[in-house]
Amino acid sequence: MSTTAHDLRVRLRLLVALGLATTLVLFGAYRAVHDDAARLAGASSPGVLAVDTARSALGLARAAVPEAGLEGAGTGAFQTRVSVAHQALALAASENVTGIEGRRTLQTVTGLIAVYSGWVEQAHREPAGSPLRTAYLHYADRVLDAPGTDEDIMGRLDELRARQLAVADRQAALGTPLTLAWAAAAVLFTALCAALWEAQRFTRRRFRALADAPMLAAAALWAAGAAMLAWLTLRTRGATAEALRELRGEPTGDGIATAGARVAAHLADVDVRAAASDWILVGGVALVALSVSGLLPRIAEYRAGTRR
Repeated sequence: MSTTAHDLRVRLRLLVALGLATTLVLFGAYRAVHDDAARLAGASSPGVLAVDTARSALGLARAAVPEAGLEGAGTGAFQTRVSVAHQALALAASENVTGIEGRRTLQTVTGLIAVYSGWVEQAHREPAGSPLRTAYLHYADRVLDAPGTDEDIMGRLDELRARQLAVADRQAALGTPLTLAWAAAAVLFTALCAALWEAQRFTRRRFRALADAPMLAAAALWAAGAAMLAWLTLRTRGATAEALRELRGEPTGDGIATAGARVAAHLADVDVRAAASDWILVGGVALVALSVSGLLPRIAEYRAGTRR
């Protein structure tokens, strides 16, 4: 009794199992990388740069205090820069990079900025040379930036930025789970290609056919698809590394806008690449069907009893 029909069914099941497993693992690995990159582009980077903007604006506001003279601090450069800081902190809160803890820090900082502005306004109600004016400005400086403590505005913003950057680091890093996922995808893809090659060899030997066109096409398309996914993933990994390098530079002043533009340029296409992950499932199922289509007619022949 010929075992060809049984051998064909075994190969059919193997190709289906390997094809579906490869598709699912590739989908998960690719999606995870690009979802992290999309979060880095859409929330984490703007959040870090917003904190940079607030820090820079408050530094400029501090430098503008002597310029206010006896005219008070309620108008002019000081008030403008404080307003910029408030707007930047509102943006940082909306990005919500570090969750509840970050929002609480931002609420505290917003309150401290009001205290800081109040001390400056009190100081500039006093005449030049007044001891009270000097005292009020000293209190304002302590609220804004007290070296050796993290209870001041700048210290809290520095701590928040460090936590935001840690989140961005995790989003830009491959990490052990993703490394294992990509290694598993590589192993499954290799096994699938080997199974396709062996099934092609088997049908060619048993049926004296020069080639099985569906399986050859499937092997070529699997290879092309895997190469494309690997290339897109490497591009995304490179883009996130460059974006992270810009954020680590701690830009100030006009450099913040420049860094933001560079980050946006590096991560410009990550949303499109992330959306493409859904096609991995569609394409994988289609290629599984194509992979086994060369075996189905042979199995049908044996089931019908036309071959022994």
